[in-house]
Amino acid sequence: MDDSITLKGIKHGLLVTVKPDGKWSDLTSRLTTLIDAQGGFFKGAQVTLSLGPRDLRYQDLANVQKALAKRDVALLAVLTDSAETSGAAHKLGLKTDLSDVELQDEGVEALPLRPPPIDPEERGTPGVLIKRTVRNGRTVHSDGHVVVLGDVNAGAVITAGGDVVVWGKLRGTVHAGVFGDESAVVCALDLAPTQLRIAGYITISPEERRRKPKPEKALVRNNRIEAESW
Repeated sequence: MDDSITLKGIKHGLLVTVKPDGKWSDLTSRLTTLIDAQGGFFKGAQVTLSLGPRDLRYQDLANVQKALAKRDVALLAVLTDSAETSGAAHKLGLKTDLSDVELQDEGVEALPLRPPPIDPEERGTPGVLIKRTVRNGRTVHSDGHVVVLGDVNAGAVITAGGDVVVWGKLRGTVHAGVFGDESAVVCALDLAPTQLRIAGYITISPEERRRKPKPEKALVRNNRIEAESW
């Protein structure tokens, strides 16, 4: 396993420790490759580089700072035993004192590198997952699908380019297939929306609701919205 670069959680982001041996250009290439492979993990992060006795010039650090910035990663500080590297860091306005980037806990272990993406075999489509009840006055929008693990209260609005799935009571206003997808569906454990749209079709729930709710799916059939057991 390549341990030339290790990660540790610190108060202000990530501490990236680079071994003092090895060609600097190779090490920076490994670092940017790691960030590119795990973009979601690093995006918006602040990084402190720990370089030990390695001597680096102003341009060496400037190039790293620029490469990180292109990936939405900020170089916050450089920890070094080298006077040359320390001077270069100061010229770039970087911190060089560990007290400015206190460790959260001396016992914090190095963060494991994330494994490569797993091939799901079955291809899905983008969407939004909401793990709470969508309350009155709230709006949820997605160009893909919307899944709600909770209720959608009256007065809430959901719009989706794809399907809408509610693992709970659906009482609000929902529009699936908002860009014209007539194959979109709306599913809920208790389907009783104030207003329901699929593509260009629209319907409203009857005033009198069922006594015993059951899971249902609404879809476009015969040029109208129909509901069936789900």
